[in-house]
Amino acid sequence: MIRLIPSLPAVYVAARVVWPSPWPLALKLGATVLLLVASQYHLWSRLSSGSVFAPEFPRPVVILFNGAFGALALAAPLLLALDAVALVCWVLPGSGWAIPMAWRYAAILAAVMLAAVAVAQAVRVPPLKDITVAIPDLPPAFDGYTILHLSDLHISRLFPMTWARAVVTRANALRTDMIVVTGDFIDGSLAARRTDVEPLRALRARDGVWAVPGNHEYFFDYDAWMRHLAGLGIRVLANANTILRRDGGALVVAGVTDRSAPATGHPGPDLAAALAGAPAGAPVVLLDHQPANAARAAAHGVRLQLSGHTHGGMIRGLDRLVARGNAGFVSGAYRVGGMTLYVSNGTGLWPGFALRLGRPSELTRITLRTPP
Repeated sequence: MIRLIPSLPAVYVAARVVWPSPWPLALKLGATVLLLVASQYHLWSRLSSGSVFAPEFPRPVVILFNGAFGALALAAPLLLALDAVALVCWVLPGSGWAIPMAWRYAAILAAVMLAAVAVAQAVRVPPLKDITVAIPDLPPAFDGYTILHLSDLHISRLFPMTWARAVVTRANALRTDMIVVTGDFIDGSLAARRTDVEPLRALRARDGVWAVPGNHEYFFDYDAWMRHLAGLGIRVLANANTILRRDGGALVVAGVTDRSAPATGHPGPDLAAALAGAPAGAPVVLLDHQPANAARAAAHGVRLQLSGHTHGGMIRGLDRLVARGNAGFVSGAYRVGGMTLYVSNGTGLWPGFALRLGRPSELTRITLRTPP
């Protein structure tokens, strides 16, 4: 039942801090058990709901688990760094200096404080981030057109109805021309999340709310979720497009399904189908949950791709590892051929690792401009 790899940081912290400390045996045993319990957060999540992606504990418990799991994840490398210093000193001639226990306690305290900050940054209602994107063939009528980009809401016990309602209120107050959501709306079944997603029905923009699925939709009865999102007034572009027209000019908004779709027997991303029927010469804004296929989109003449999925890497430094799994794209704007790719840090994030340090969540308002 105990999963080995997640327990390694707990074992390391216990071996380097708990057991060398001059504490009573009962306290050492209790602390070790608590560390092991925190390290198995994902196991408890699976037992609570049948899925590691949807912990069904009360929100304070989910927050507490994330804080404890995050503290372990941060404490282990800090202690390892101290041990590396001690090892170097041990092999140097005439040294033999040992790390004082006070330093190890300080490392644990720092990890706990950082984890608390990281969880607080993760669960807040995101601030607004403004960006401007120049599109060479943008019709003059669309100069100044605004798109609010939401991504990775992960509505769940951690991001419940009250959080979703606050996001919707903030989004509507911006009065953008269009709202788009690039996938990962939920973590949980429709039965579990029906009430939590209800505030999304109130999202409003002049040209509507458009979306594509993310990989997490395929974990929880994709077809039922797509029908429910449509019933909330969210129009899903599953390998399809819509054409906006103003004063004789056109702007195409297209969307593709997620790369993970074929694994569940659903159609995978089909860019040709998504662009079918688009007027020749009209600039295309593509919604694709994952950014890895950006080069292919650029080769097909897409001018702007909006993606999420990476959560910005969550922690500065860790983002480099996340980028390696996403063709080098992890956070912010990139130039890919003649196309701009924008990867959102996400509105929410997966409740199994809800930590943010240096990679804040965001509501992204994108203003389209004709080049000077």
